[in-house]
Amino acid sequence: MKDLQPQNGIEKGTAKQDELKAKEKKSPSSLRQKYLYFKRNITVEPMLACYIMPSVLAGLATQNLNLEKACRVNLAYGDEICDALTRRDTANYTHEEEMVQHLVARMAGWKTVLQSALPCMLILFWGSWSDRHGRRKPCMLIPIIGEFMTAIGLILCTYFESVPMEVAGITEALFPALTGGWFTMFMGVFSYIADVTTTEERTLRIGIVNLCFSLGVPIGMAFSGILLKQIGFYGVFSISASLYLVAFFYGAFLVKEVDIVNEKQRLRAKEKGLLADFFDREHVMETFRVAFKVGERQRRLRVIMLMIVVMVVIGPLHGEMAVIYLFTRYRFNWSEVEFSFFSTYGMLTGLIGTIFSVGVFSHLLKIDDALIGVMSCMSKILSSFVYAFAVTTWQLYLGPIIEMLNGTSFISMRSIASKLVASDELGKVNSLFGVAEALMPLVYAPLYTTVYSLSINVLPGAFFLLGGALTSPAVVIFLWMYRVHRREARELAEEKRAEDKYRQLDDSGESNGGCRTIAAVVQTERKQTIPDYGTGITNAAFEDENVVAGRQTKPTPSTVDQSKL
Repeated sequence: MKDLQPQNGIEKGTAKQDELKAKEKKSPSSLRQKYLYFKRNITVEPMLACYIMPSVLAGLATQNLNLEKACRVNLAYGDEICDALTRRDTANYTHEEEMVQHLVARMAGWKTVLQSALPCMLILFWGSWSDRHGRRKPCMLIPIIGEFMTAIGLILCTYFESVPMEVAGITEALFPALTGGWFTMFMGVFSYIADVTTTEERTLRIGIVNLCFSLGVPIGMAFSGILLKQIGFYGVFSISASLYLVAFFYGAFLVKEVDIVNEKQRLRAKEKGLLADFFDREHVMETFRVAFKVGERQRRLRVIMLMIVVMVVIGPLHGEMAVIYLFTRYRFNWSEVEFSFFSTYGMLTGLIGTIFSVGVFSHLLKIDDALIGVMSCMSKILSSFVYAFAVTTWQLYLGPIIEMLNGTSFISMRSIASKLVASDELGKVNSLFGVAEALMPLVYAPLYTTVYSLSINVLPGAFFLLGGALTSPAVVIFLWMYRVHRREARELAEEKRAEDKYRQLDDSGESNGGCRTIAAVVQTERKQTIPDYGTGITNAAFEDENVVAGRQTKPTPSTVDQSKL
């Protein structure tokens, strides 16, 4: 009899998901039941919010601290000049303002390399280690420690006034880089969400995680300027450190680890020692082998396509962040306050769009993840024309409304990736996505600044058109994935009908000879209509949940007791 064992670990993930589904209660009906259901399913979201908000909150204070250090320590300008620059009274100190900004901008170059390059290497080890040990919490808690140490270090830099700007810059970048930063945090969060959710509810949960990010950024931005003015550097950095502590203790004591690794794997890892096991190069190579291995239903091709989607969707965001403030100052003569207000407005419209997409398109209408990705990318492409050719303020404010669905492309590709691989491979695949994200600032920031410099006298918003053009391949990839999904759903539906037909005929009480004839007919019919998938993957990418359930619970002709025949 043919051995129906899993070939790539995907069946194991599906079995876990089906077991979780069986344990789930029916959908809550009353308001109180919905609240309790919501409370039970909230896991890492509060921790992520307490990690994102202080990071954004301290961002403006850190920039101003660097400007203060550059003016008072590195350039040794007097208090009169530096106080005037702090008040934005730069009419009589244009040269000094240019010198300070030039010094800070030059430091930003090597600081970006440090913040991105080091996590690119570490995240590969983190992903492999997380999968081998079945532990996701260290990937989420250790980046919090790095940010907390940064906040304490910046308090010390503020206290010691003679410390130069470079020390503050290293303090800001080194600790998050050594602990993985945002990239490792998001890798751990999305791997954990995939471990504790079913395939059916995963898109919604990933959307909720993305909402925490979308909500934390505008809240941090909205309070950063006000708090800096009212309580100064000490107050802002102290609040940030306190929120990091809240996030750490919440994750340490309230987030439950998911055990997905057997004891034999743990013992094998302990034999090498902690550091030798973590920095084992063989496991990094295993990350690439697992992510790009040949699998059923074009698994490797889909992973590669998703990697491309990550680069063309995340990249323009980093590129625009590098030049959009310069663009608004040049094109619309905006001040920092006007730009901050516009940024908050853009974040809030994106938050509304994400809530609508996740709540309506995904949760209520059950629209395919790939199709949601298409709509999201088209929103980005259309908005690029509005931004590029805007000549008045109201036209620029129209852009975020058209772009409000753009945030869901991130949710779609994360959800698709989590359904494509087994649970013990999620860390490796997510680590590769993290590497792609970490590399994007190194590629897109210089590209966008070059385009902006070359086109500033012709079309200052040309870099928006570049972003729209670079996003176009994601539309094609999402459409291709949607077509493949529909085709596979039809094939699985045909297989289910053939199995149902066989079961009905087998239950009709025919003689043994008749059963043999019927079985042969059904087997022949299946061979004619259903492609041969070898030993089968019951958790193929994008597989319809109802079809999966039917396929796994109904016996196939090959598994029927041969004594009946």
